[in-house]
Amino acid sequence: MAQPQRLHQGPRWRLFVLRAALQAGELGRGRVLLDSTSGNMGIAYATLAAARGIAVKLCVPENASRERIAVLRALGASLVWTDAAEGSDGAILKARELAAAEPERYFYADQYNNPASWHAHYHTTARKSLRKATARSRTWWRASELPAPWLAPAATSSNTAPTSHLWRCSRTQLSTASKDGSTWPAPSSRESMMRRCQTSRLPFRTEDALLATRRLAKEEGLFVGISAGAATVAALQLAATMQAGHIVVIFPDSGYKYLSDRMWQPQPAGL
Repeated sequence: MAQPQRLHQGPRWRLFVLRAALQAGELGRGRVLLDSTSGNMGIAYATLAAARGIAVKLCVPENASRERIAVLRALGASLVWTDAAEGSDGAILKARELAAAEPERYFYADQYNNPASWHAHYHTTARKSLRKATARSRTWWRASELPAPWLAPAATSSNTAPTSHLWRCSRTQLSTASKDGSTWPAPSSRESMMRRCQTSRLPFRTEDALLATRRLAKEEGLFVGISAGAATVAALQLAATMQAGHIVVIFPDSGYKYLSDRMWQPQPAGL
């Protein structure tokens, strides 16, 4: 069972963060909202902040897709480029550096450690996916087999901690899809987060994720991003170890912001 987040999830939990900051007096009076992003979370920030007249500065890896960058610029966000080779962790370090240098100028939203983000996912993503999985499982399997395993791409680790907290109480297996041979470097908060969540990692190869993403579009009518393809590959690995049941898979994004990516370029026959 796939749970798409592309329509509302980003803006929903960004709204929790903005509301909490405004209520606490941490944002407003000319302060700039600052965070790191590969593009998607930043779009949610920029959308909500524009409606409230709040300036946004985002630290973005320089290899972010052209489509995401175009949307961020259209929404008026100020962008600070970071080394593509350093990925998300390079962007996190840059955001921390800017926040430390001018603490009065910036409100550092810090998506991986912000408690408002955690609460948003706990009360929305986690409860919704658990409710759906429980309802479906009760239709076909015994209650003793509830709930289904839950799987998300590692890139979406912001929703993994709150979801794991709720689902562990329901005897759920938690897994994340991570690129084959990849690690989470020290600057990121995600590695310790995953240890606390007691998740297992299901590795995948980039080419397998690309192929799965294209197949989801052509065979299932699901136009999703590569993170969803990676989660699908990992879900199939997990399914091979199960005799019966459901797997709840998080699909974080649609494919529309990746049209310039090689994933959607003409492929040899059969791909």
